[in-house]
Amino acid sequence: MYTFDTPIRIHYALTDQMGVVYHGHYAQFYEIGRTEAIRNLGYTYKDVEAMGIIMPVVDLHMKFIQPARYDDIITVRITIQELPLHHKMVFHGEIYIKEKLINTGTATLYLMDAKTMKRVALPDPLMEKLSPFFDTDKS
Repeated sequence: MYTFDTPIRIHYALTDQMGVVYHGHYAQFYEIGRTEAIRNLGYTYKDVEAMGIIMPVVDLHMKFIQPARYDDIITVRITIQELPLHHKMVFHGEIYIKEKLINTGTATLYLMDAKTMKRVALPDPLMEKLSPFFDTDKS
């Protein structure tokens, strides 16, 4: 299992008339968390795209537990629970304020060839970076 945490400070522009973070921003928080989790492995999304791979979101679910407010520092925790052996990656997310869970989410992304738009496997360089986080011994 691979997990990475990304802190984000809530700016005033992210809040709505009720004084809480507008719900639509949570998808962006998870996007930031996913890109930083991949960056922590030594690759940016730009690097992945240079390999000829695009990663569209095909499914996104969130559960709102408690709101975040202006100047809160949230922690976006992204976890990849299973090694992506086929054409998709599932990112499990949790958002915390300090140690309090305020949001959960799951995003499924397909791995696709940018030219043919066909589903493909995770590129070998990324697989090599992710594999050590998973017990692949089936014996």
